[in-house]
Amino acid sequence: MIPVIVLAAGKSTRMGRLKANLPLGAGHTFLTRVVATFLDAGVDDVVVVVGHEADAVIAEFVKSGLPARFVQNRAYERGQLSSLLAGLAVVDRPGLAATLVTLVDVPLVSAATVGAVLRQYERTHALVVRPTRGDEHGHPLLVDRSLFHEIRLADPSLGAKPVVRAHITLDSGVEVDDAGAFADIDTPEDYEQALTSLGRSAG
Repeated sequence: MIPVIVLAAGKSTRMGRLKANLPLGAGHTFLTRVVATFLDAGVDDVVVVVGHEADAVIAEFVKSGLPARFVQNRAYERGQLSSLLAGLAVVDRPGLAATLVTLVDVPLVSAATVGAVLRQYERTHALVVRPTRGDEHGHPLLVDRSLFHEIRLADPSLGAKPVVRAHITLDSGVEVDDAGAFADIDTPEDYEQALTSLGRSAG
């Protein structure tokens, strides 16, 4: 079983509103849609890292009835790496092969993409696997457990990116036709565009 760590601790500064709780169609919020997608893909251990307004995020999520574990990162203002480390502390255990990592900012990724990343890892055992589209790379990111130690030693000012980049191989990318895997929704304009896109899909 490979769990997923959902990073949802940030202040949503550019959005100006608590991103995890924003409505996203079909009764979903950003966070419930992310969790539901991974559950649909067969990932049944979902760990959500919260920080800013943690109580409000958890209270809204609980209404959905979806299963997830929450971990509070009280040091979330130190940056995204601090949240990833908080998530790793919860999921890491003997026998674990790897973990998926995704952002609450990327709520439109499909369950098919999650499945493609998992199958690529099962087939190749690459230390890093992520969706690609040409030169772009998106989420979720899969990280083999053998890299956890390097991530824990990473420079907080640089985050986990240098570790990930150092272990990219030809097997790391899995080409997907899923715009949602590359749609990082950070601003009100991004949000309005996403709602418009979802409206077109529903129609």
